[in-house]
Amino acid sequence: MLENTLFFEKTSLEKIDAYARRINDEQESGDVGYYHLHKMGETLIEESLEFISQKAYVKKVVLVGMGGSSCGVKALKGLLFDEKDNDRELLILDNTSSHSVSQILKQIKLEESLFIITSKTGSTVEVISLFKLIIAHFNLNLNELHKYFVFITDENSNLHKEGESLGIKCFFIPQNVGGRFSILSAVGIVPLCFCGYNAKALLKGAEACFEDFFSHKKDVILQKAYHYCTHKSANINVLFAYSDAFKGFNEWYIQLIAESLGKKQGYKRLGLTPIALIGARDQHSFLQLIMDGPKNKTITFLKIKDSQKAPLIPDIHFKFLDSLSNGVNLHELLNAQCDATMHALCAENLSVDMIELERLDAWHCGYLMYYYELFTSACGLMLGINTYDQPGVEVGKLILKNLLRK
Repeated sequence: MLENTLFFEKTSLEKIDAYARRINDEQESGDVGYYHLHKMGETLIEESLEFISQKAYVKKVVLVGMGGSSCGVKALKGLLFDEKDNDRELLILDNTSSHSVSQILKQIKLEESLFIITSKTGSTVEVISLFKLIIAHFNLNLNELHKYFVFITDENSNLHKEGESLGIKCFFIPQNVGGRFSILSAVGIVPLCFCGYNAKALLKGAEACFEDFFSHKKDVILQKAYHYCTHKSANINVLFAYSDAFKGFNEWYIQLIAESLGKKQGYKRLGLTPIALIGARDQHSFLQLIMDGPKNKTITFLKIKDSQKAPLIPDIHFKFLDSLSNGVNLHELLNAQCDATMHALCAENLSVDMIELERLDAWHCGYLMYYYELFTSACGLMLGINTYDQPGVEVGKLILKNLLRK
């Protein structure tokens, strides 16, 4: 299971009850589609597995996407690094950096590869540009693209229309699901199924989180959102994740929080600024600022309980070096560092909470990602903003298109 412990005083139920009703109304309205993706995935899983079963020659799946079209998949790839039932490698192209593009393309043999082009709108400049680069790199003709490409997009988008004209298989994102909330849609399910990850367990974990929040009325997400959104001096949330496996998840968390909650409201600028760290490494860099710098941060610790696969630190004794960690499981050492840092920050009267995963598997990852989607929606309601648009990003896109037309 997932446990979330709050190391600050909870607010009264009366204060959060109105927000509980509003988020319940939002999910029941059907206007925001991510709430129900866990109920819609079975058919998508079957369709994905049926499609890839006809392509046994595929050894590498290359996902091309930006932002919400890639961050969640990258997160799960890192988290589920040893939980696969086939040997297909998942590669991700998520930037127009010639360095990373050339490095990935060097690894690929066309006859062993399948490319997934993901763009919700079907018009993402970076994604379409990378699509064209791949075509040129392998000297492909348009009439053979259907052998090597799959599209994931909105139905009736330009990418869908192009796919139909070229005979390319298209998977669809529901119209009412925004990109950064789309990990449990085709955006995540299709590449995960292609590469042997347990998509069913992922959806089951998300469903468990849905039930805990909406059916069992567990209030920890609302309590945390209320405390962090109404904090008088702290508008920065630091996610301190204790495992290198969380590196991709941290990127997803930053995109989800920043793009959802950073908004203008008239002349006011609102938001909860996300910072993501990896423990114990970043104890030796950013922690000093949290401890002794401005008290404008709340801190969420994230750790994994299960340590069975970690090696023991050898019982080796030196004349001048200490032996404190001798015989300790390496993962237990990491978690002890997490606990020690948390207690140090609590002693500084900072607002802290701890998320503990029982183990790192698809079920717990589904629960965790849905947890953060709910947390983001709750924060948006409490800040009084539209959580699901990104007008600031759109301005930059328009300027880019004007620059490219010159």
